[in-house]
Amino acid sequence: MVQFTATAAGSAEAFQVDSANVVYTADHIDSTYVYRDSKVVRTDDAKLTVVPTEKTYHFRTSRKVPRVGLMMVGWGGNNGSTLTASIIANRQKISWRTKEGVQTPNYYGSVTQASTLKLGVDEKGQDVFIPFSDILPMVHPNDLVLGGWDISAHNLGAAMERAQVLEYDLQRQVRKEMDTLQPLPSIYYPDYIAANQSDRADNVLPGTKAEHLEKIRKDIREFKANNKLDKVIVLWTANTERFSAIIPGVNDTADALLASIQNGHDEVAPSTIFAVACILEKTPFVNGSPQNTFVPGCVELASREKVYIGGDDFKSGQTKFKSVMVDFLVNAGIKPIGITSYNHLGNNDGKNLSAPQQFRSKEISKSNVVDDMVAANPILYKKNEHPDHIVVIKYCPAVGDSKRALDEYVSEIFMGGRNTISTYNVCEDSLLASPLILDLAIITELMTRIEYRTEDMEEYSPFHAVLSVLSYMLKAPMVPPGTPVVNALSKQRAAMENIFRACVGLPPQNDMMLEHRAI
Repeated sequence: MVQFTATAAGSAEAFQVDSANVVYTADHIDSTYVYRDSKVVRTDDAKLTVVPTEKTYHFRTSRKVPRVGLMMVGWGGNNGSTLTASIIANRQKISWRTKEGVQTPNYYGSVTQASTLKLGVDEKGQDVFIPFSDILPMVHPNDLVLGGWDISAHNLGAAMERAQVLEYDLQRQVRKEMDTLQPLPSIYYPDYIAANQSDRADNVLPGTKAEHLEKIRKDIREFKANNKLDKVIVLWTANTERFSAIIPGVNDTADALLASIQNGHDEVAPSTIFAVACILEKTPFVNGSPQNTFVPGCVELASREKVYIGGDDFKSGQTKFKSVMVDFLVNAGIKPIGITSYNHLGNNDGKNLSAPQQFRSKEISKSNVVDDMVAANPILYKKNEHPDHIVVIKYCPAVGDSKRALDEYVSEIFMGGRNTISTYNVCEDSLLASPLILDLAIITELMTRIEYRTEDMEEYSPFHAVLSVLSYMLKAPMVPPGTPVVNALSKQRAAMENIFRACVGLPPQNDMMLEHRAI
């Protein structure tokens, strides 16, 4: 396992809020926050009445950044091996040569590590920005202890070489340490991933599904104890599985799902076994692939045990761009009527997705990304009207990890006109996905240290088990039952940022700039 010496990163706040609504103690940041919204009532004559609402929340955030372990399912895949090597390079400040010159390590692509947020304005009216990671105490990537499972017996050095993502000179310098890292045996059910993955499956757990559940639980406990960790986060970055059928009495309730695992039912996926194991070990679990890992019984179990779960599917490139583009068009009063997305890629993800059932999982996660934006504009779209939306993924070994994404947006414009926007995006798949793993782990850990209380609650409580604050990083974001799904990227980012601002007693960020406009 990769072990990192704890540093001072994130151990002290970069700023303090001077307000009666915020109290700093040795252990916590306590804030009082008034949440303002508007309640809309529809009358019988179709008129709308708007009533401003207020609700007071009390937030409590632990200031102590714990020692955190990140266990990845699929540790030896492209994402896991790339992330591990990159953390080693960042920690050791390794530089490497390419044909473009000397490169130095960074965490570009990570919201927590490479983006900023506006704190406020200074005495001259100028905006003041801070690193996103400074808004609340967060674990630093260099301090994560890494481990995990994989169906392939390759050590992390061999896995990194097989992935063909990182430059050779960098691989050469981290290879010795990477060779010492060995994934634990993982769960392999051939029916759930493409048959073309069978040649990689030489590091699999024997036994029944019940035995697999107990073994994964034991792995988590031992990893935590052996590395003297305060917390562990588990994240699925393994192959895309087929969808599981939702069957009454099998996986529709928590008790039914637990019984189905004991009985070895065919419709219990490997990822669901991992999720259940984590929930029973009080360990947050995030699903970075598009399958329906979180069947209803799994969500009920997480809610019952008050353990965070999040998913689904990393939102790294094409889908992230799509959520921005469609949001822009609809908000501009332009009506997208056809969206066609074509992808080809040559890594193992592409190979697995060449199987129809696995592709179907991905197609679903990529296709629903515009739904909330369409529903938000009844001027453009009548009831049940929706743009034609087609997603195609093809496996092309020649392009390797450098995925090609071609999109065409056809829209209706003024007076029956048409507008077509075509984009061609070449993205190094694993170099976009790996920083998302960091963000998902870091923010999930932070959320385990935040509690809230309203005026009608006697004690503080964690947020809902379904961690919707992770939506910015996920294609098909999970939300608590009955909660609307938000896919618009700017709204997802604003929600995450403003929740953290509330935890230090700051109002939501806005761009009214009244101090400059009102003269």
